[in-house]
Amino acid sequence: MKKLWAIFGLVLVVGLLAFLVLNREKFEQKKYSVVSTSFPGYDFARAVTKNTNISTKMLVKPGAETHTYEPTPQDIIDIKNADMFIYVGGDSDTWVKKILKDVDTKKTHVVKLVDLVSTVEEEIVEGMEDEDEHEHDHDHDHVKHDHDHDHDHDHDHDHDHKHDHDHGSHAHKHDHDEEEEGPEIDEHVWTSPKKAMEIVKKIAEVASEIDVAEKNKIDDNAEKYVAEIAQVDKDLHQAIDGKISEIVVADRFPFRYFADEFGLKYAAAFSGCSEQTEASAKTISFLINKVKQDKIKKIYKIELSNGKIAETVSKDTGAEVLELHSAHNVTADDFSKGVTYVDLMKRNLLALSK
Repeated sequence: MKKLWAIFGLVLVVGLLAFLVLNREKFEQKKYSVVSTSFPGYDFARAVTKNTNISTKMLVKPGAETHTYEPTPQDIIDIKNADMFIYVGGDSDTWVKKILKDVDTKKTHVVKLVDLVSTVEEEIVEGMEDEDEHEHDHDHDHVKHDHDHDHDHDHDHDHDHKHDHDHGSHAHKHDHDEEEEGPEIDEHVWTSPKKAMEIVKKIAEVASEIDVAEKNKIDDNAEKYVAEIAQVDKDLHQAIDGKISEIVVADRFPFRYFADEFGLKYAAAFSGCSEQTEASAKTISFLINKVKQDKIKKIYKIELSNGKIAETVSKDTGAEVLELHSAHNVTADDFSKGVTYVDLMKRNLLALSK
């Protein structure tokens, strides 16, 4: 009898083990991954996938220059293995086009940020360095202007050359190929909090398709993060509307969409994706004269900039130098502390309110 019970017990254990092996996927939580080329996509994905089975990774190192980033072999492997790959779609990641040829879009949802919202083209405003003109202007004195980050550009409400894009759950097509001649798309769409909210919602839609079991949690996360952005957007409007009409950024200008949303005119040294590292004497003189003539008390530099152009303008005008953050990348310290897009917009609120 004992022998029978022993045999029965053994059969039961073997049967149970076989059942568990055959149904392992049902009992194990499946893990998913999101890979983003830069901070905005990483932050938005991190927010909507919080406490789910989806992990997030940013390819560009914190504090690094996004324009000069080149993917490592491991980065390429991570992209191909990802369940969602997010990239900007502008000058900062033209290398992506080649990588996408080898990405299985049946497995990897590809999200292109400039396809998720309406966009505008780059522009060169009065006093700003024109790259074509700059090529023939090497005899001028220059001020060094080094950056560890990629930035944005224009503002012109009447020149609101918008392009609407359909959001699909997989690959997103853009009407404007990076190799196409003519004006380039201003890629820094997230600098407008209103557009950032649209992007968050659409990334959440894709995340819900990846981890269907966690859809309710993802939707809840997205709703909460959109509410946070909406609040800082409201606070920014209260600080800017009717109080600030123009800003001077003695640096690159990655705030075209920000300026458009808040109705701001601006003067700057370079467009946001300019590859120039020196400002001509003509540009410096323009910025100095503008600050003096308009009695401007504060000017701005962007994150990860050495701020030398702003320092030069400040020295001649007495204007205070403050930082505006485009949120294209963050310092290693900020990254380790888990700083968010909302945190960076709150810093901008403080700088603009000062």
